[in-house]
Amino acid sequence: MAQARPSLAVIRFGTETLDTKGRTLRAGALSAMLDNGQLRYICVNGVEVLRAICFLVRDENWGTFTPRIAGLKVRVNDDGFSVSYSATCSDAKRSLTWDAVIAASKKGVVSFAARCTPKGDFLTNRTGFIVLHPLKGVAGEKVTVEHVDGRIVRAKFPAVINPVQPFRDIRALTHEVMPGLNAVCRMEGDTFEMEDHRNWMDASFKTYVRPLAEPWPYVLKGGEAFEQKVTLTLEGKLPRAMAAGAARPVRVKIGAATKVKMPLIGMALPAALAKATREAQALAAASGVRHFVVEVDGGNLDYAAALPHYAALAKACGARVTLEIILPGKRAPEDELKPIAAAAAKLNPAAVVVSPAVDLKAVLPGTAGPDAPTPEAIYAAARAAFPDALIGGGMLSFFTELNRKRPPHQLLDFVTHTTSSIVHAADDLSVMETLETPPYISASVKAFIGKAKYRVGPGGIGARDNPYGAAAAANPHNGRVCLAAMDPRQRGLFGAAFTLGYASAFAGSGIDALTLGAAAGPLGAISLKQAEPQPWYDKSGARLYPLFHILRGLAGAQGMPIVLTECSEPAKIAALACRRGSGNAAQGLLLWLANLTGARQGVSFGKEFHGASVVTLDERSFAAAARDPGFLTNAARRKARLAGVNLAPYAVVMIAA
Repeated sequence: MAQARPSLAVIRFGTETLDTKGRTLRAGALSAMLDNGQLRYICVNGVEVLRAICFLVRDENWGTFTPRIAGLKVRVNDDGFSVSYSATCSDAKRSLTWDAVIAASKKGVVSFAARCTPKGDFLTNRTGFIVLHPLKGVAGEKVTVEHVDGRIVRAKFPAVINPVQPFRDIRALTHEVMPGLNAVCRMEGDTFEMEDHRNWMDASFKTYVRPLAEPWPYVLKGGEAFEQKVTLTLEGKLPRAMAAGAARPVRVKIGAATKVKMPLIGMALPAALAKATREAQALAAASGVRHFVVEVDGGNLDYAAALPHYAALAKACGARVTLEIILPGKRAPEDELKPIAAAAAKLNPAAVVVSPAVDLKAVLPGTAGPDAPTPEAIYAAARAAFPDALIGGGMLSFFTELNRKRPPHQLLDFVTHTTSSIVHAADDLSVMETLETPPYISASVKAFIGKAKYRVGPGGIGARDNPYGAAAAANPHNGRVCLAAMDPRQRGLFGAAFTLGYASAFAGSGIDALTLGAAAGPLGAISLKQAEPQPWYDKSGARLYPLFHILRGLAGAQGMPIVLTECSEPAKIAALACRRGSGNAAQGLLLWLANLTGARQGVSFGKEFHGASVVTLDERSFAAAARDPGFLTNAARRKARLAGVNLAPYAVVMIAA
């Protein structure tokens, strides 16, 4: 019997498991969120000073442990606040505990100290403090670096994303928060260095313990305690604390149409689900997506099995295909490509991306990578094997790897990479934070690809692969797991809001094609039977995730001029607009808005739309949208006058004026 209605948790997150809730603590003009033992969003009267101070434990595959907090004590008084607790990280192979003491004073000092004791030998890639600096007001701005040997160097935070560590051997970092007020962040107990976290979609600069030049993984000896400490000191004129004002609607200002066009919108067809997706081809066709990204692993003897399903799906949906090919690298590229090209003849790909298998795994800066055919040899062989196709290169993994191994762009028609928003953190706030980063990634890619076009994807919340370990992490319990292939939020309103924000963040950069997840599977828009349970979907008979309708709406707008939008609080509301036809009149405008938060948000436009058609994808419409491929048309409501909207958590609204 079909399950009538999903729970609110499943509607929003695709899982019954909820994220932890942070608590905001104040010390005069200072504020910070205490979230599962970590300090986040350290601000002065709302101006962000540090994104976070965290004590983290990672395993040998860079997986992040979730600490179990015990004995939490929080004290707040007129001078500030203090926090103490004990935290344990463990699995079947290891365990360690740290005791934490946090203190903040209204005089502008925050300290976070930890004493850590492994219970037995503990294998780890990193255990210790990290400090995150935000992007706004920091990227491209001045910083003073104090090194462990006492040297003082005046520099700048990178503007274009740095592929290697911009600063090493760090003891303290100083930057300006506002005129007349500097923040000094001192890190003790080990040697720290910084990486440009934007490489992995994280919206921060990360200063972390233990330089990567040191061997890893390494062993923390059982019973041998160590201590670390981070101290933030605000120097200069500290402003008086401001009283919190009443929440105001987010303002979205709609400007003129630009010369930038909405990119080609695509979705992936994973090889393992090619046959199952073919059986759902009517739904795939209803998505309106006419650009498929498909994969062939030349090292898999059964690689040809998926090709007939790809071809049938593309024909049924009227789609053009980009074929991603992984070369084993055991023979010359032309010899490995010839049988693949012959097998894919009926697929007739419009574009081909070729990557050696060794490029699927990361190589650290300064480290010699494994032997592989040269890019020149690979791209020449690809053009010979697929003379009628566009030839792309880059990475089938993340921007990080592309930035560290930049292809000879003059040999390519386009450059590509994927993304994941759960590389280093998987909580709800961190995932939405990653939407700050695409403009920096786009600008950085365009700085080194010359005249080649730029494509991104398949990208989503989850990780299609794990370049830093043996494989993407398992997630059998529908949790929030770093570098997991399956993230349950892809199935919920959260995934729809994230995807709209993701498209908004990349589309305005003039990108050529944007592949948003997949037709089905862990990054999918259509529900098929999976190894992990899918709450409500497994029993309801519903087939469509909210993401499906985002894909359908955006695919219908590809090629249209993008309209400038200006949002007063982009961390709360994502906006994307384009125009049908020409001119700047109110008619012909398509506007998408997404609530990126777990709280209701009001949005004002500063103008009225007359006779607008409005579709809202939210908790009330979720169940209907899950069963109706034509939801965008069937659920539309005409508004005589529209000057704003009120969006429930993670709701998306589509407005046609």
